[in-house]
Amino acid sequence: MDSTASASLASLWDEVSGTQPDPDLWVVIATLVVALVVVVPHGLWRLSRNAITIAHEGGHGLVALMTGRTLTGIRLHSDTSGLTVSRGKPHGIGMILTAAAGYTAPPLLGLGGAALLATGRITLLLWLATVLLVAMLVMIRNAYGALTVFLTGGTFVVVSWLAGPQVQAAFAYTVVWFLLVGGVRPAFELQAKRSRGGAGDSDADQLSRLTHVPAGLWLFLFHAVSLCSLIGGGRWLLEL
Repeated sequence: MDSTASASLASLWDEVSGTQPDPDLWVVIATLVVALVVVVPHGLWRLSRNAITIAHEGGHGLVALMTGRTLTGIRLHSDTSGLTVSRGKPHGIGMILTAAAGYTAPPLLGLGGAALLATGRITLLLWLATVLLVAMLVMIRNAYGALTVFLTGGTFVVVSWLAGPQVQAAFAYTVVWFLLVGGVRPAFELQAKRSRGGAGDSDADQLSRLTHVPAGLWLFLFHAVSLCSLIGGGRWLLEL
């Protein structure tokens, strides 16, 4: 029985980590267009930004755990804001990295996804995203956040288990394009809010208090990470 279980696990791993054929170029371009359609218009962005918030707060939470902090909970709100709470030293490298992880998480996740798709690992991308969403669901502490993450994770599960290879490829490319393109807009929104005197407790302002580096420089970092990720990930996806 042990050998049968081992063989089954090995077969499952081969299926998950194996490569799949790249979609046609027109599919890659079409998924980019879809991502632009849900990010650029304000009305659709107001809805789709919830997915970026999931990645944003998930980035805070993941880095908090990686730096030895205790993650106590994550909240996602209907206005697309969120809050991640962790315990540990209120200063130091762990807190700095945790605070910096929010705005950089969506574009970096998109860049990592583009790297996987460039090597044909579509199934692995879908499974990794599902695992991360399930892990995040455990830490959600409000009903709206739980519903949002559950529906997002459920979509990944349905596509991973029931959809054919072509649909999986189109879905995976759409998700990665969305993270790359959608990861650019929040930093510009934050810059606009700060120029009007708002967002006084933003991630950039928290980082400024932690490091004594001007918030504007942290905002520049957010822009640099998101734009470089979009350019680099886009080149991989388009095979330029």
